[in-house]
Amino acid sequence: MAEKNQSQNLKPRPPIVVVMGHVDHGKTSLLDYIRKTSVASREVGGITQAVGAYEITHSDRKITFIDTPGHEAFTKMRSRGAEVADLAILVVASDESVKPQTKEAIKILNESKTQFIVAITKIDKPSADIEKVKNELTAEGVLLEGYGGQVSFHGVSSKTGEGVNDMLDMILLTADVENLTFDPTVPASGYVLEARNDPRRGTEVSVIVKNGVLGRGSGIYTPTTSGKVKILENFLGENAAILEPSAPALIIGFEKLPQVGEEFSTEPMVNAKDPEDRIRVNRLSYKEASAPDRPTLNLILRAADVGSLEVLSALIEALKSNEKTLNIVSQSVGNITDGDVKDAVATGATIVGFKNKADTGAKNLAQAQEVKIITSEIVYDLVKAVQEFMASLGRPAVRGELEVLAVFNQSKLSEQLVGGKVLSGNFLKTNFDVERPGVLDSVGQGRIMSIREKKLVINQAEKGKEIGVLVNCSVAIQVGDKLVIRK
Repeated sequence: MAEKNQSQNLKPRPPIVVVMGHVDHGKTSLLDYIRKTSVASREVGGITQAVGAYEITHSDRKITFIDTPGHEAFTKMRSRGAEVADLAILVVASDESVKPQTKEAIKILNESKTQFIVAITKIDKPSADIEKVKNELTAEGVLLEGYGGQVSFHGVSSKTGEGVNDMLDMILLTADVENLTFDPTVPASGYVLEARNDPRRGTEVSVIVKNGVLGRGSGIYTPTTSGKVKILENFLGENAAILEPSAPALIIGFEKLPQVGEEFSTEPMVNAKDPEDRIRVNRLSYKEASAPDRPTLNLILRAADVGSLEVLSALIEALKSNEKTLNIVSQSVGNITDGDVKDAVATGATIVGFKNKADTGAKNLAQAQEVKIITSEIVYDLVKAVQEFMASLGRPAVRGELEVLAVFNQSKLSEQLVGGKVLSGNFLKTNFDVERPGVLDSVGQGRIMSIREKKLVINQAEKGKEIGVLVNCSVAIQVGDKLVIRK
């Protein structure tokens, strides 16, 4: 009888879709086109900044798109059992075909058994080769319709809109076949998409509702934290009294930040854990020293939100090697503070910030204590910087650096005349390494033969001086190179 009543309560819910693919294959452009043509123009600006997901309307029916930061976040959610997406769109550019991240996405989708369709993008370009894409996808085990399989594919253009409506129709058809439903009579539940600390409003947590009806004033629980829904906003940032599946929502009222991918419910959960335990363990991890004979790079990670922090941490952890290692001293959410700088001084760490900034006090203290802080909105820029730091592990300390601003004479490698600015330390007549942007190891070595400041011959130059130097070097020096003198 109970099962019969439950089936009578079921109502259809919109599909939840995640878009994946290789970088620069048109994921963002496709999502932008869909959003701009399917959401009222007054609502378009900035609607995914806080929530990380949004609804569109197609053929009078709703579709929810999750705007994920990358494959790493999707994998992290899946590893916690978060069945967030009902369907994925695998984006493949028609002018580039299958690339490494395409293969990575295919692997993730197959392992998670997520149903997907293929969007072949940029079909408006003269270099588009749809047949090549089909053949290469088949070689990767993606069995397309007409090629021995049932995976639907659609050629689309984010410029002209060609094929986009057909793709959206297929999403709705797939939802009908899957018979996606929810029960409005049960406690609300779903998954955490993102979490951050807002200095004005406190803990902001974006969620996706999967079952039940989420209402303002409800208690809300995850395995690691709990709270009360004090403010409930839809994906447009508008206050809402209730939200049904598959609605994206922003909740204010959690006592602490939950983890990305955690399940939430309006019913209490057993075996709750303190999320700060993980942070405390990380703060002590530098004491668990790796073998002392291996150079170690200590890092303090800070990010704007939990999802960004986990993506950054996963990518940094993957850089560890047998010869050189790195150690994450601590990782937390928020701007970089003077407390982080003090921790860096105590542990000899470099501070890495993703999608955030350093407070004024932190900047001043870091400069006084000579602590390195690197920040960026692009995670791979931070990974590259950490790789460069790791490449320098074990090298003698830097005594002086010169940035090359001009090259005057290179008729002989043994008599190259270059001009530059001293970036740090003292620059004097001795041996040096040539470091080049984008190259992890030095590209050559040389020796300073003479130094001039204007017309005056000098023995050394301090930080900030612009000088000309005559060098004997094993490679042709380029503008942008750094000449690095080590102790």
